[in-house]
Amino acid sequence: MSPDPTPSRPLTTGAPGRSAAEIRRDIDVQREQLGTSVEALRGRVTELTDWRRQVSEHKQQLIVGAAVVGFAIGVRAMLRRRR
Repeated sequence: MSPDPTPSRPLTTGAPGRSAAEIRRDIDVQREQLGTSVEALRGRVTELTDWRRQVSEHKQQLIVGAAVVGFAIGVRAMLRRRR
């Protein structure tokens, strides 16, 4: 014989013997949590895809990368001229 669910012990999803009201409440809680998660994800995606902010935060790395690429292109061009 299983103990009756009490407010101090949350029900697990899909527990048998739950009333329709309990199921609706669980669905509403899940829907609210999903909405919060989607909003947080949307904010994070917006933050990560803001290229202007990314450039300003990583300016030094971009300058070094551009210098390395420029140097590599220059070396390659010089070696082709020698042939």
